Amino acid sequence: MNQQIYWHTTVNMPGEEHAATLLPSKVDVAVIGGGFTGLSAARTLAKSNINVALLEAETIGWGASSRNGGMTLTGLKPSMQSVTKKYGRDLAKQLFQVSIDSVNTVEQVVNEEKIDCDFQRYGHLYVASKAHHFDSFYNEVDFMAREFNHNVRVIEPNQLQDEIGSKKYFGGIVDEASGGLNPAQYVAGLARAAEKAGASLHARAGVTSLTRRGTRFFIQTKRGNIEAEKVLVGTSGYTGSVTKKLQRKIIPIGSFIIASEKLSDALANELSPKNRMIFDSMHYLNYFRLWDNRMIFGGRAAFFPENNNTIARSAEILRREMIRVYPQLKDVKIDYVWGGTLDFAFDMMTHVGEIDGVYYSLGYAGHGVAMASHLGKTVAEAMLNGNIREHPFAQFDFPGAPLGLYNGFPWFLPFAGAWHKILDWLE
Repeated sequence: MNQQIYWHTTVNMPGEEHAATLLPSKVDVAVIGGGFTGLSAARTLAKSNINVALLEAETIGWGASSRNGGMTLTGLKPSMQSVTKKYGRDLAKQLFQVSIDSVNTVEQVVNEEKIDCDFQRYGHLYVASKAHHFDSFYNEVDFMAREFNHNVRVIEPNQLQDEIGSKKYFGGIVDEASGGLNPAQYVAGLARAAEKAGASLHARAGVTSLTRRGTRFFIQTKRGNIEAEKVLVGTSGYTGSVTKKLQRKIIPIGSFIIASEKLSDALANELSPKNRMIFDSMHYLNYFRLWDNRMIFGGRAAFFPENNNTIARSAEILRREMIRVYPQLKDVKIDYVWGGTLDFAFDMMTHVGEIDGVYYSLGYAGHGVAMASHLGKTVAEAMLNGNIREHPFAQFDFPGAPLGLYNGFPWFLPFAGAWHKILDWLE
């Protein structure tokens, strides 16, 4: 199998053309990070006639924005019951509404900019990996309807064959509001939209120094220096030591995906009759979907960020998991395997705000396709309006590691991975 990002074979990704663009000496806003967050923010700012430059260390869309499963999901990483318990009903409702608005934002941008990325409201299917996981599903459905006026429905075990061609699971929940797309086509289209709005995009412009003098920021990059009145950081799992205070709050976690050879129409329809975005209830979760009759199957096969070794190991793990879910794929060839690095906060929540005058949006925990698109937009708007503290995701603390035992290098990931496996075994 090829260690290659399958999505990149479906579109002309932004390339070295942005490495030749002239870096301006002064801008109103410098955006650091060329993924969903940065591009969405740059597009929003440019449409408001703000002089904005986007700085990306690699090529535009290079990171997790073009390496994920392409799922635009409602909800947050923690369950809404736990969010409500921790933050209260009022704030929980605001946070959940942001997740709904996030999917709507993707749909709106795709339509406005005519981005050909096959965005559709396929709906998502959350499946119970163990019988006792299903026991709470009816309570979850009632809770979502009562507290959030959001209708999802239970799929009984004997109804699952209408949703998934697997006998491994014990029931599910369907949310029709979620969607899916081709993430590489989407991020490439978002880059074109940001440029069309007037933003300048700069690849190979990794930031090496960020200092504040008075009310202005002085930024050194690998391609020259730039001065800005405001800075927005949207570097997600690739957040580095230039923004050390943010790096110490973000855990970079690898997520890996395999893509099968093209399947027959009959087999593809058997595997996923309604083409849902599917993910399971395990701590060491799997997520999967069809695209162009290929099975796109991902998971936390290795917690460390992507490299040749973690990708190769993950390929075999994911193939075994895929066959456990779908034994009918045991003889199917795997054409592609790749990895990306996600950003997790220590509380598993997304965070936006301002630190030392620098705005940020981080911690998507696997919900970044929709959430990053929307928060890039809304944090940019809050920068313009001066009301970032009123943003729902700025209403709670952004915690660091307990006892400060983390400097940005995730030495504890093997232990975290082992602990998640133990939790799944204990259950």
